[in-house]
Amino acid sequence: MTDKPIRLGFIGAGRNTRERHIPGFQKQPGVEFVTVANRSRESGERVAKEFGIRRVEADWRAVVSAPDVDAICIGTWPYTHCEMTIAALAAGKHVLCEARMAMNAAEGRRMLEASRKAPQLVAQLVPSPPTLEIDATLKALLADGYVGEVLAVELAATRQPSFVDRDAPLHWRQDVTRSGHNILNMGIWYEAMIRWLGPARRVSAMAKVAVPRRRDERGELRDVKVPDHVDILATLAGDAVAHMRFSAVTALSPGNEVWIFGADGTLRLEADAKRLSGARRGERELREIPIPAERRVGWRVEEEFVNAVRGREKVSHTTFEDGVRYMEFTDAVANSLAEGRTVEVAAL
Repeated sequence: MTDKPIRLGFIGAGRNTRERHIPGFQKQPGVEFVTVANRSRESGERVAKEFGIRRVEADWRAVVSAPDVDAICIGTWPYTHCEMTIAALAAGKHVLCEARMAMNAAEGRRMLEASRKAPQLVAQLVPSPPTLEIDATLKALLADGYVGEVLAVELAATRQPSFVDRDAPLHWRQDVTRSGHNILNMGIWYEAMIRWLGPARRVSAMAKVAVPRRRDERGELRDVKVPDHVDILATLAGDAVAHMRFSAVTALSPGNEVWIFGADGTLRLEADAKRLSGARRGERELREIPIPAERRVGWRVEEEFVNAVRGREKVSHTTFEDGVRYMEFTDAVANSLAEGRTVEVAAL
């Protein structure tokens, strides 16, 4: 597309779209905001007025079929991603789709197949953000043998700084009909782990639903199927063992962190502080590892998408292939929970 204007349409304009994607696209030269379809026309009108979007549609299909739209940012919940993405690609539109990729791996694979049928179009997923500033340095250390053979990994991630609110309404992330097999921020962290350590081979999981029933937006009691806490044991490449905990019940626990234990060294990633520390054989304590400014890449999703559409770079964060990889992991965790056994993670 070279330097021609990129005419952008939005399907869904929730918080992440308003706080990250729209401001990110506003910083990119030659991007025009053409149309938006939100959950209601009224909410779409508010977003359009705030951000200078020309047109509001009542139906997302009108955004997909619009002849004056080149690319679409999908900011809806996972249960809509597959249908919308496939429709957009079929209509010849580039797609940036919000994470998590889909409800399950089968939908993810359909999305991937649709993207492969249209290789001239950019198909990108919004990436896992917590470790973007650390990823390059961590990958380089592991590749250079800082820890030697990776033996074990400990990951703890929480979304709950306070105690469980038993009276809170059902959140969409707790609604399996909207979130699918996604649990808390499990997919986000697993996506980051793939960048450093590659995909898991098998998993065994146990979980807890803290509040079995909650009221939905209509005030009706609904069974909660998505766990509030899950513990996972996974086997990684080279038979390293990973213990992963994702929780909304671990109130007052330490921040999100990852420990990588190797035969010759240890690395600790503190995501909230964006800090990396480590020690090698013979050292008695961890020391902070400086991360050069040029390696603290951080959030550049919209820039990467625009550059990819213009043919200036290829998508790395995140490809549909990696999206399918983390959806296969979420499926394996769901199957392990349902069947009470260790489950193989399907390979891409």
